Amino acid sequence: MATGSVTRLGAVAPATAPSLRSTRAWARRRAAAVEFVMLAPPLLLVVALVIVPIGIALYLSFTNWDGFTNPPKMVGLRNYEQLAKDPAVLHAALFTVIVTVVGSIGCNVLGLGIALLLNAQTRVNSLLRVLVFSPYVIGPVILGFLWSSILGTNGAVNSALGRTLPFLSDPTWATATVIGVVIWSSFGVNVVLYLSGLQTIPESLIEAARLDGASPWQTFWRVKLPVLAPTVTVNIVLAAIGLLRVYEMILALTAGGPAGKTQSIVYSILTSSFENTQLGYGAAQSIVLMVLIIAVTIGITATRRRSEQAVAA
Repeated sequence: MATGSVTRLGAVAPATAPSLRSTRAWARRRAAAVEFVMLAPPLLLVVALVIVPIGIALYLSFTNWDGFTNPPKMVGLRNYEQLAKDPAVLHAALFTVIVTVVGSIGCNVLGLGIALLLNAQTRVNSLLRVLVFSPYVIGPVILGFLWSSILGTNGAVNSALGRTLPFLSDPTWATATVIGVVIWSSFGVNVVLYLSGLQTIPESLIEAARLDGASPWQTFWRVKLPVLAPTVTVNIVLAAIGLLRVYEMILALTAGGPAGKTQSIVYSILTSSFENTQLGYGAAQSIVLMVLIIAVTIGITATRRRSEQAVAA
């Protein structure tokens, strides 16, 4: 009797293994189908709003399309060769780099400093946080026109000083003005991000540093800043990308003047594409800008990783 039972159980076991395998395979296929359904909409948006426009811009950068002729005529690398020789584009690129480097440093130093001052949870600090962040919310065009009227020849600043300073009419002054206004209008978001990072620092670490006799500077340098390293990287990347694409503020503040000395690379792209009807040339500039943004992002991230590895070692 026992032998018959064993035989029956042995006969059932081989039949169950394929059934379990098929059930698991079906479950895996179902999970993969669900993942595909969930990922399909965002992937389609990325393709439609990012990949396709980049592909079109890349194609147009090898043409002399003016927006009207059809089809565009292929010119090879002529647009890119012209970029390397065009003094207006080269100056716009240099101006953009200056604004990006100085502006990124200014936004982060000012943002971190004010975040440290406003880190305490008080009603006054809550109000000050709103005031600091408000320029970022208002928008660059409105702020540009506002500062243009304040710093103009007959503006409030020159009237108060009783003399005429060329804030917007001299190339050097205009460059400094653009950088200052851009930092003032942008650093609010850096303050918010740094405040978020400061809230993640355990109070026990700060208290331990105080008990060890660390000064406020040593506490910041050896305790707070290492914890804030990822936040610093994010802030620098966001500031650099935003400043590499600066346009609206310049349009409203200086209109690219005087004599085109405050034109950014985006300003040059739009001028070439629409005012001069050279869409192929503008597309080539946009591709170069995209590559620059990607390179800056990768470079900053890689630098942070190397510094973290060096500290860990």
